[in-house]
Amino acid sequence: MVPPGVRAGYAVFDRVTGKTVREHRAREVFRSASVVKILIALDHLERGGEPDPRLRAMLRSSDDAAASALWRRGGRGEIVERMAGRMGLVDTRPPPADKPEFWGYTALSAADVVVMYRYLLEEARPGHRDVVVGELRRATRRGTDHYDQYFGIPRAVPRPWAVKQGWSGFEGGAASEEFGELGLGRPVLHTTGLVGPGERYVMAVLTLQAAGTSFPTAAARVTELTRRLRPL
Repeated sequence: MVPPGVRAGYAVFDRVTGKTVREHRAREVFRSASVVKILIALDHLERGGEPDPRLRAMLRSSDDAAASALWRRGGRGEIVERMAGRMGLVDTRPPPADKPEFWGYTALSAADVVVMYRYLLEEARPGHRDVVVGELRRATRRGTDHYDQYFGIPRAVPRPWAVKQGWSGFEGGAASEEFGELGLGRPVLHTTGLVGPGERYVMAVLTLQAAGTSFPTAAARVTELTRRLRPL
């Protein structure tokens, strides 16, 4: 099911039955790219921050400048440590110590992404949940960096859905050699979110693509994998 040359970890969780219905290497760690913006947003809100236009743009259109500003304001890697402890995330770690500004180098797993969404729906304050899920439901066709956000869940699963996508390493071509468990020499492309009436299912599909893979090729692969995993 996973294309050759692609490393993938995925999990699909049914909130009605309380069971994981699809799973593959769900505890394997990937660099988060923009998926970590969910943690940045929730941490900001739970510390009393306002759901201002910057936070909303970060969630809806994956605005990197907004994420960087909120990352610095929240203490950088301390955000990840706080939220991992609060949510009970076991695989999630801050970026490497020598790259503290690189929020997209946060390490996480598909299993932890499922826990993140469950916390958002089941434990977060209703006002915080409504802000975050509301913006993810309104995910724009393109991010502020002009990349197409409608791959994976948006293309493979019928609405309703609320998504946070992630991509990194496509700018100018990737290096030819993978570096460490975060795969810094290779592009990553992730699709995550809530699907179905009542947000019944949580889906997390994380991928590390082969070096030099184009964004359209990676997007097509992730969409096809998601289509095969769709629970609806």
